[in-house]
This record gives sequence, structure tokens and C-alpha cells, in this order.
Amino acid sequence: MKLLLVILIVHAISIPCFSFDVLGKDLPLTLDYYKSTCPTVFDVIKKEMECIVKEDPRNAAIIIRLHFHDCFVQGCDGSVLLDETETLQGEKKASPNINSLKGYKIVDRIKNIIESECPGVVSCADLLTISARDATILVGGPYWDVPVGRKDSKTASYELATTNLPTPEEGLISIISKFHYQGLSVEDMVALIGAHTIGKAQCRNFRSRIYGDFQVTSALNPVSEAYLESLREICPASIGEGDSNVTAMDNVTPNLFDNSIYHTLLRGEGLLNSDQEMYTSMFGIQTRRIVSKYAEDPVAFFEQFSKSMVKMGNILNSRSFVDGEVRKNCRFVNT
Repeated sequence: MKLLLVILIVHAISIPCFSFDVLGKDLPLTLDYYKSTCPTVFDVIKKEMECIVKEDPRNAAIIIRLHFHDCFVQGCDGSVLLDETETLQGEKKASPNINSLKGYKIVDRIKNIIESECPGVVSCADLLTISARDATILVGGPYWDVPVGRKDSKTASYELATTNLPTPEEGLISIISKFHYQGLSVEDMVALIGAHTIGKAQCRNFRSRIYGDFQVTSALNPVSEAYLESLREICPASIGEGDSNVTAMDNVTPNLFDNSIYHTLLRGEGLLNSDQEMYTSMFGIQTRRIVSKYAEDPVAFFEQFSKSMVKMGNILNSRSFVDGEVRKNCRFVNT
């Protein structure tokens, strides 16, 4: 029955069903910002993302995660893309990013194509935001309109990357506070972690979970026990051993953007502690209700995920609109 429902949902969203515009009145973003200066930008990014996700479906999750990590530090300003130089300390080596983020070459690839068509027009921040939307669609997720007009920052913040981003082992109250700091609600938070329905996690990020309270939250049922044993084969208990080994966060439909991750949390089998906290934390009365709702109603999940992605994409770096730029190379500030 669940498989049939998933198939129906995927067919239903092959034509854009969900389109949400939650632009604030004061935001300097519009849907037609590039209408006259680079009218093909959306088509170019879509076409290239189709190739990139076809090459490896995991690339969809990689781009979505890169966008998330960008927006939580200084706003969605492309700061996460900056390489370190003698005069700039980047964000790539911050603890939440160094073993987590990839996709920089994907951004370079798309940027080169756009620069050949519309030189000096489309910001890296917009490129990444549009790419994250297209990545979601290409693995079965919902559509939403992407407001554009962001500028690229000339700065990065290693410190904010270290403190602002949620970590895999973090507790619920701390995670809620980090989302709240960005202007995102509990509903936004639970919807956005739904992106973990695709992509993989490294052993170093779930070792404490599978050798900790996994057996408690999964209620020791035989199926969960077998799953746990398979996870422990991938991720040995000894720190440093197999740290970079990876496994899917959604072990049922790992390459399909659906609501399966919420069923995983209901079973107590969340791979990351930060995810499972949404359902089993003693402080999770509200989050538990939302997880249950999205597990039961995939359309409600898609609708809220779309709204929350627009909302997150609207976290802006006001300074970038004063002294920001459109980088020619996303890795470096223009000279």
C-alpha cells in the first residue's frame, strides 16, 4: 500500500503541483530578477542538474545540504563556497562542514556554463538556491518558485559555521534554538529535516547513536535488531575506524524524495540522533505530533517543505546588498 502511495505521489508531482511564494514585502528578491539580464538561467541550471543527478542520485542531497549550510551562516550569500586564502578564513574547514559538505565542483560546473551565457550576472548564491530546488524535483520532491536577486558576500564566517549549524548528535532544545535564531519555526525545522529522506551519513556522525540508545528507541524488535547489526558492520565501535564509511539515512527508499524518513523515526530507527530527537525526545511534544502528521500525510509534508525551503532561502545577508557582488568564480571574491 505504501509503495502504491509513493508511486502515485511521484506521478502527481511530475507536473509542478506545489508552488509557494512566501516573499516578504521588504525582501529585495523577485521571481523575474533575471528576466532581461539572463532569461535562460533557470533552464540552464535545470538542464545541468538533470545531468548531474542522473550521473549520481546522491548529488541531489549534496546540493540541498550545501544550500542549507550556506543559509545558516550569514544568510544565503554563497559564503560557504569561498576557498580559504591568505586574507580570508573560509567556512569549509569548520567542524560541521569539513567532513560533511561536497558539491563544490558541481557549483563550479554550473557557474562556468552560466558565465559563458550571461557573464557577471547570476550570483553564486542564487545559483545554489535554484539548484537545490531542481535537485529536489529530480528525485521526486515538490516544486516551488525560487525568488532571486541575492548577492554574493565578500566575507565568510568560520566562527558562525561552527556555532550556527546543527550537529548530528545535538539535542532537540538546542536544535530548535538554532532554527529559531534563523527565523525558522518548529514546523519549518521538522519539514526541512525531511530532506534526510535522501542522501547518506558518515559513520563518524552516527556511531554514538548506533552504540547508544538505538536499541531503546527501536524497542528491540527483530527487524530493527537486524538493521542495527548491519549498521554496526558498516560502522565499527572504535573511534577512527571506518569513520568515513557511509550509509543511507533512509534505508527504505534512499534515492526517492518521499516521507519515508518520518516512518523511520516512528519506528525509532533514525540514523542521526538529531533526527530521532524529533520523535523520541522528552521535550518533543510538538515535534512528535508534526513527525506523525508528515508520516501519515505526504502531501502535507511536500507543501510545508516547499514553504520552508523558500523561507530558508529568504534568510539574507543584508550587508551583501550594500557591498556584495556577483562572483565570477564562486570560490573567490572578485579582484
